[in-house]
Amino acid sequence: MDLFFSFKEVLSAFVVLFAVIDILGAIPIIISLEQKDQTFEAGKAALISFVILVAFLFVGQALLALFQVDISSFAVAGGLVLFVLAVEMIFNIEIFKNDSPGGTATIVPLVFPLIAGAASFTTLLSLRAEYNILNIIIAVALNMIVVYVVLKKVYVVEKFFGKSGIYVMRKFFGIILLAIAVRLITANLTSLIGSL
Repeated sequence: MDLFFSFKEVLSAFVVLFAVIDILGAIPIIISLEQKDQTFEAGKAALISFVILVAFLFVGQALLALFQVDISSFAVAGGLVLFVLAVEMIFNIEIFKNDSPGGTATIVPLVFPLIAGAASFTTLLSLRAEYNILNIIIAVALNMIVVYVVLKKVYVVEKFFGKSGIYVMRKFFGIILLAIAVRLITANLTSLIGSL
């Protein structure tokens, strides 16, 4: 496995994952959890999410091999999922109903499905079709730092960006995600057709 650092790849993977995880868009959900007296540990949530995402980055490809699915086919499927997710972000449609058992909210719904959910898993394997694994891991780590800061200072972040600022950012990243989804689908579809 070649390890090749590329700032461009790290930045690109970071933006894609940031848009998919959408921690800023989840701020109202996080605040509502706190208002329902559900506690969570920011550091623990970020660390568990990082471990799960990186583990899936390695195990995910083996799972694909088990089902005899190549990475390009999965990238096209992942691109379609990202496409739908982007449309949902742009048109403000909720995917998950964020209910969790009373008490702690660290694992459910924070780690799963908000941070390390189906969309994140799909995105990781789709990114693996195009980017070096080292750059993806760095991008995941950087995103988990952002997640930690947002969870730790949720009210400060909301006040800094404002409700309208968070709304605009969600739409903006939704459009970026839509463009990336289209690129993922077309690039991998071309390679699949070429291999026939």
